[in-house]
Amino acid sequence: MSQSVFVLEDDADIARLVQHHLEAAGFEARLFHTPTNLIPDAERKAPALFLLDIMVPGGDGLDVCRRLRNHAGLCTVPIIFLTARAGENDRVLGLELGADDYITKPFSTRELVARVKAVLRRFERPTSPSIISFEEIVIDAGAMQLKVRGTLTTTTATEFRLLDYLARHPGRVFSRDHLLDAVWGDARFVTPRSVDVYVRRIREKIEIDPEEPRYLRTVRGAGYRFELPKGE
Repeated sequence: MSQSVFVLEDDADIARLVQHHLEAAGFEARLFHTPTNLIPDAERKAPALFLLDIMVPGGDGLDVCRRLRNHAGLCTVPIIFLTARAGENDRVLGLELGADDYITKPFSTRELVARVKAVLRRFERPTSPSIISFEEIVIDAGAMQLKVRGTLTTTTATEFRLLDYLARHPGRVFSRDHLLDAVWGDARFVTPRSVDVYVRRIREKIEIDPEEPRYLRTVRGAGYRFELPKGE
């Protein structure tokens, strides 16, 4: 059964081009020229992924992303921005809102399809599910779920993969470049600054005081280290 991709793109030529190449790759692509019906249609049947332009009539792709990440039923669906806004600040803002990738126009259709597949691979569950549990935090790799102080806490797939990777290697210091290779692979949009954005988002979810983290620690000049409580 084909995976569905919802495409928010107001330029008809670009929208048809994206649709053609996604369908040629085996996806079902649904086009939306404005945000009006995108979320209501997704509520009826959620897609595998959202591909959002930022500047569209009658709305804003950033606002759509924000609404999706706050939507109980759609918050875990991956999001890729496809936009002409290429500045680093725009990319960082997209990541802070919870996007999983950021593709700038003009783009290669081959790269677009490859990036869609790469993001969806991040959602694949491991063949040997395992759970990391310490104090009041439970990281369930099989279900891709994070529970903090008894509450199920929403994460994007990328946030979860980064947290899970760090927690499975406690005490080791990882440089930003190492984490880029381990978690994002060949995703070209990601920079060391992007890693910092994700670390900050994870701290906000697992730390009692994100400004004074107990678990996800910064090692100045080196990168990040995950520390489990003694005895764990």
